[in-house]
Amino acid sequence: MNRRQLLISLVILAVVAIGVVGYIMWSGSSDVTVPDGTTAYTVPLKPTDRTLGNPKAPVTVVEYAAPTCPHCAHFDMTMFPTLKKDYIDTGKIYYVFRVLPLSQVDIGAEAIARCLPADNYFAFIDLLFRNQSKWDPDGYQIPDVRAALLSMAQSAGMSAEQANSCLDNAEAQKAAAAVGEEAQEKYGVNSTPTFLVDGVVAPPWESADDMKTYFNKVLAKK
Repeated sequence: MNRRQLLISLVILAVVAIGVVGYIMWSGSSDVTVPDGTTAYTVPLKPTDRTLGNPKAPVTVVEYAAPTCPHCAHFDMTMFPTLKKDYIDTGKIYYVFRVLPLSQVDIGAEAIARCLPADNYFAFIDLLFRNQSKWDPDGYQIPDVRAALLSMAQSAGMSAEQANSCLDNAEAQKAAAAVGEEAQEKYGVNSTPTFLVDGVVAPPWESADDMKTYFNKVLAKK
């Protein structure tokens, strides 16, 4: 091989290498396929995330839910207390909650929740789940959804003026919508609730015992 051929070969190799690196960067190569064939996504945490537990816990759980989702409300009332008591409060799980809006109503609910002090966020989300019949138009006859949401906000200690301002906050609405878009585009989330356990989409749980069996198996591998 002469000097000119060598130079051409090196240029070709460089172009191929750049192409490979570019493919890796743009194809999300940090996501991996685990032995059972499922995808383990890389799910970066954000300063805006609402979280519970120890960030150094061996397992991280990201829940995508919607305030208007009845299945999410069921999980909140029947299984989440066990998750918090047995896994979050004991330092086994770091829990991250993200709203995936199913409608503009969810965006409004999240906008109000974000107006509250971070320490009050989960209490308000729980309040919404436990009182869907008072404000959620999905399945309930709510003549004035905005007024119903404002009433829930006032139950959490907000003034009517503050709650109205929160509902009309365009930046908060945009941020809430962006979280949902990211969930669908990057992680394939298309239903609520969806749980990413260390980046892997968890199967649906029928009961708290079913959930505990799942997490005990995950933790046993740590």
